Amino acid sequence: MSVQKINHSNFTVMRFSKIFIFLTSLALLSFTLSKHKPVLYIIGDSTVQNGNGKPTNTLQGWGSYIQSFFDTTKISVENLAIGGRSSRTFLTEGRWQKILDRLEEGDFVIMQFGHNDSSPLDDTARARGTLKGIANDSVEIYNPIRKQKEIVHSYGWYMLKYINEAKAKGAVPIICSPIPRNEWKDGKVIRSNTSYTLWAKQVAEKSGAYFIDLNNLLGDEYEKLGKEKTSSFFPQEHTHTNGEGASFNAAVVIREIKAFEKLTLKTYLL
Repeated sequence: MSVQKINHSNFTVMRFSKIFIFLTSLALLSFTLSKHKPVLYIIGDSTVQNGNGKPTNTLQGWGSYIQSFFDTTKISVENLAIGGRSSRTFLTEGRWQKILDRLEEGDFVIMQFGHNDSSPLDDTARARGTLKGIANDSVEIYNPIRKQKEIVHSYGWYMLKYINEAKAKGAVPIICSPIPRNEWKDGKVIRSNTSYTLWAKQVAEKSGAYFIDLNNLLGDEYEKLGKEKTSSFFPQEHTHTNGEGASFNAAVVIREIKAFEKLTLKTYLL
């Protein structure tokens, strides 16, 4: 009868090799399961999302059309803009905090405020205005809606807060100047280059955030289309677009995202 000799050294190597492969596979699986799927958060007012954003609505914001440009198997898109809000009230109502609590490294935040920031600071209807400019100024008011004292800051102060807090979480902030209204003078779209467009640009430069100058970019595009065609985008008044106008505006946002050399958000586009 022959006796089979066992090479204990080879047996030990084989056993540890199998264990190593198993542990490596387990680690890779764990990494895959725990890897964060990026989220693009969109915040702003009714020109970004009007009402509930449903396609059946007559009036639409451009943020409601952004998702269709992205590969949503690789990135989630959440349009959390809401009508009537300013850079101030989106914060004071706790909407930003809810996003901040979920924000993770690798996420993106596109923000567009300004249309409502010029409102009164302490009226009984909205109390949503902000101080003009980007200075670190503030004023104490009594807010008749919240029924408490409130320190109101400048438009730039609120925008910088969104930017800096997003950056602190490892997210990438992108500022948009407000879309232009359907207002014309001498055949040209009226711009806000001495107010909110200027201040949005200054905040972006100050913070190093990406900047999309929607006010001027869309102003140029509207002028190419002409007043009659542009007016068809605004069926009820001069501020809010219909679906066709919102889709047109969204396409310009996407075009500018593609143009940024180092903005990784474009890698998730279809």
